Amino acid sequence: MTLDTDAANRTLAGLRPFPVAITTVDGGVANGLMSLSAGTASIIPEAPRAMCGLTKYNKTHDMVLNSGVFVMHMLSAGEDEVDASLNILMTLGGRSGRDGDKIGGLRTKTGVTGAPILLDAHSYVECEVVSSLDVQESTIFVGDVVASEVFSAASRIKIGEAWSKLPAEWIEQYDANHIPQLQSAKDHRFGRQN
Repeated sequence: MTLDTDAANRTLAGLRPFPVAITTVDGGVANGLMSLSAGTASIIPEAPRAMCGLTKYNKTHDMVLNSGVFVMHMLSAGEDEVDASLNILMTLGGRSGRDGDKIGGLRTKTGVTGAPILLDAHSYVECEVVSSLDVQESTIFVGDVVASEVFSAASRIKIGEAWSKLPAEWIEQYDANHIPQLQSAKDHRFGRQN
């Protein structure tokens, strides 16, 4: 039997409906990115944990690895809030933190870990990493939630809804920027191809 990658990707895509903004701080420098690989990591209500998977290509990956802290933010679909959500998505997902400050243009406050909290997000959980798993092209970080807050009563935006509202030129640039990240993931997983 051969692997039907289309069927696998279709099945797995349904497990990642929400885009999340991940922020962190390391050595006094803040950064962040957008991820579809995040979620809950505990069934104990009084001791919540969160997890996020970050590719090794991203600066935020190295910063979380070094600092041991991250904040996972959900974005709002609220009528009066969706523009701020799209701004966060385009700001954190549009380019690499290696190219300059991505957090400075966003409204933030400092969390208990020192990481930036995005004030225009729907909600957040702030975490201290308790464990990580290296999975070749990325690292899965699991963190104890040390602070959390809900800013909006609206629903959270789903990736399909968000993507349908983004400007075509931004999507084109995102796709171009994603090529080296995808190649880096392949290199880590399968070994560098020459």
